[in-house]
Amino acid sequence: MDYTQSGSDILLKQPDFGLDDTLDCGQAFRWEKIDKKTYSGAFLNNKLTISEEPENGVFRLHDTTVQNFENIWIDYFDLNTDYGELKRRFSENETLSKACSFAGGIRILRQDSWEALSSFIISQNNNIPRIKGIIGRLCEHYSGYPSAEDMADETIDSLAYLRSGFRAKYLVDAIEKVLSGEIDYQKIKEMPLDDARNELMKIKGVGPKVADCTLLFGFYKTDAFPKDVWVKRVLAQWYPNGLPSCVKGVEGIAQQYLFHYIRNTQK
Repeated sequence: MDYTQSGSDILLKQPDFGLDDTLDCGQAFRWEKIDKKTYSGAFLNNKLTISEEPENGVFRLHDTTVQNFENIWIDYFDLNTDYGELKRRFSENETLSKACSFAGGIRILRQDSWEALSSFIISQNNNIPRIKGIIGRLCEHYSGYPSAEDMADETIDSLAYLRSGFRAKYLVDAIEKVLSGEIDYQKIKEMPLDDARNELMKIKGVGPKVADCTLLFGFYKTDAFPKDVWVKRVLAQWYPNGLPSCVKGVEGIAQQYLFHYIRNTQK
């Protein structure tokens, strides 16, 4: 990683990173493509516009400071992780090699625990445009992404403006369990994967897939392996006897390559 300040922007040189691959692969719902090479979005209340400038070999982070880049965006975009080495490992397997070649710019977005949990509760049995609409209405209502504390007084009825259907009651239960301390982020971070998953599944409506998405993207537990219909097809078609040893400990990162690959090549 190499970066410099240019006026009010940060210019970043970063291998193994692509905006389409990272911001449009189903792991976050607050990024919008505003032109061919530019996305606008946010992490909590930190807004960012970022462009890919292949002619210059850089990414441009618009209107941000070195301090914000170092304190927020390096971690959020997981820029300190060597994805080149991960892809070399994964490429020991033929299917993963194809998946890495198809979308070699994928990185895991290291999201806030509550934002990830609440977003993936909203995402269940839902399509991406509708998920983005619900989350957009939530952020508009609170002028940013609200914390569980911000939402302490919400009820199923008060959340009607979200038009989130049955998911409202799950959000309310999640808020209550987080605020009561029954769901303790720090304990979950320190737990083995199976225990952490079981903790999150104490929330009404949170099953294994939502729990694993939350653990991967909201707690950076890279051994979490969310299974939706696409990933189940991958497992049935290519890994009926289990995942290859080259992904051990980073199964969740491998999952993103596989998910994006099969979702876009076998529709």
